[in-house]
Amino acid sequence: MAADTKSKQVQTNSPFSEADCAPRKGGWLAFGAGAVALIVGMPIIALIFMALSGDTASLARLSESVLARASQTTFILLVGLVIFTGSIGAISAWLVSFFEFPGRRIFAWGLMLPLAVPTYISAYAFTEFFTFTGPVQTLVRQLGNFSSTRDYWFPDIRSLPGAIFVLSMVLYPYVYLSVRALFFVQGRRAIEAGLLLGADQGRILVNILLPLARPALVLGVVLAMMEAINDIGAMDYLGVQTLTFSIFSIWVNQGDMAGSAQLALILLFVVLALILAERWARKGQSFIEAGSGATMAFERMQLRGLKAFLAMVLCLVPVALGFGVPVIILGTYAARYLQTGFDPALLNALLTSVSLAGIAALIGVVLALFLSYAVRVRPTKPTSFLVRFASTGYAMPGTIIALGIFLPIASFDNLVDAQMRQWFNISTGLLITGSGATLVYAYVVRFMAVAEGSIDASFKKISPNLDSAARCFGYSRFRVFTHILLPLMRPAIATAALLVFIESLKELSATLMLRPFGIETISIYIHDLASRGRIEQAGIGSLLLIFLGIIPVIILSRTTLKDR
Repeated sequence: MAADTKSKQVQTNSPFSEADCAPRKGGWLAFGAGAVALIVGMPIIALIFMALSGDTASLARLSESVLARASQTTFILLVGLVIFTGSIGAISAWLVSFFEFPGRRIFAWGLMLPLAVPTYISAYAFTEFFTFTGPVQTLVRQLGNFSSTRDYWFPDIRSLPGAIFVLSMVLYPYVYLSVRALFFVQGRRAIEAGLLLGADQGRILVNILLPLARPALVLGVVLAMMEAINDIGAMDYLGVQTLTFSIFSIWVNQGDMAGSAQLALILLFVVLALILAERWARKGQSFIEAGSGATMAFERMQLRGLKAFLAMVLCLVPVALGFGVPVIILGTYAARYLQTGFDPALLNALLTSVSLAGIAALIGVVLALFLSYAVRVRPTKPTSFLVRFASTGYAMPGTIIALGIFLPIASFDNLVDAQMRQWFNISTGLLITGSGATLVYAYVVRFMAVAEGSIDASFKKISPNLDSAARCFGYSRFRVFTHILLPLMRPAIATAALLVFIESLKELSATLMLRPFGIETISIYIHDLASRGRIEQAGIGSLLLIFLGIIPVIILSRTTLKDR
């Protein structure tokens, strides 16, 4: 009885009631998440209206002249990527995960380096590497004592097979990362079970590890294919007409926005099919982590002699081609042109890119924080769906985003200009499309998902009980967010901002289609020089983008592939 009385006194003397500690509904957060989802989804809505504005005759004409050939080219390109990226990524992940050989630790990190090379820069470098005056053909002529191309045959890098090779050399790390991460968690127990049953390493790989790694393998391959679909710069330089390049060409060269939108919707269906295929591959898969076994001491099989040499070669070749060739070729050009001075146009392009990417990173992180916090406060299915929808921009190629952004923004600019002329006899011109705002918008739509993923993962590491405890002490929801959660999440926020910043610097497809007159980013600077056959002058800028791209690779290596 005394205890009950004391308890009642404590509750009575407490300045806060149970209602103060109970979480509020946070309906305004859900409304805000819906508004963000609408802003991000506007390009898709606009794209549908643009496609419907065109007639069936236009679509039929495109089907006869462009669609069939571009679709076939895109299909062959994607099949080639599946074969090469899947093989390179899976084999290299298998070798560094389960075997010990000279240089294994270096290769475990180095195999991710090609991810730092943008696809269009890789295309420029490989073209120079395999051209008639490049080191490969020069060596062929010296060894065979040839004087001209009539004396020998050499494959043309500016072709569809060449495009498959170039993209595979820089996109295989997607497969390597996902497969090795799964091997690290699951593969060790599986390989031990196979050895106990008397199976050799080949049978273990084919019958146990590859079926086990199917979801991770499909995920990596799908990511590589989506990056290939997004590419314009490499396809343009290599002379390969994919669906993405056809959309760009029809819009820029023919001025047919309705036809471009119709092709863009077809491309969007291809992207959605890839996403559904990846989810289907994971359907019904239930892999349970092995508890302490996932991180327990694991003794890799020691390779010696010829087997060790072959393992080194299989790991060295992808790194040397995917990262070494671009760095060496472009580094040579950069060193040559540094002697003549720094190009002022490159400095201006770099400053413009840094400004636009910095604004995009700031806006992207703020929106990602808002969306992740909305799910934390109101973890309902509608809110989760809105946040997921708002994060789908990363799955859309830059051409689709650019095409969907341009028409509504241009219409708004024209409306404002018309009203200002009518009311005040003042011409405002193109307020948004004439500035870098459209580029920032495109970067935020495309890369906000990168920030949201990093921030959401950080939120999940912080117990919701911390929020409730602070609310019991009288903290408002805003103070909980600013005084408690944000300080705890500074590393994740910095990482998210850095990733969005660097991805925005490298983005070419949307930038190429949306850049206003007089605004030049570093990616456009490099592309314009390469298009005019002056790739040597683009060496410094290309090398700068590659070294900036290494930063996300370092982050990935520290967070996902810790070799315990």
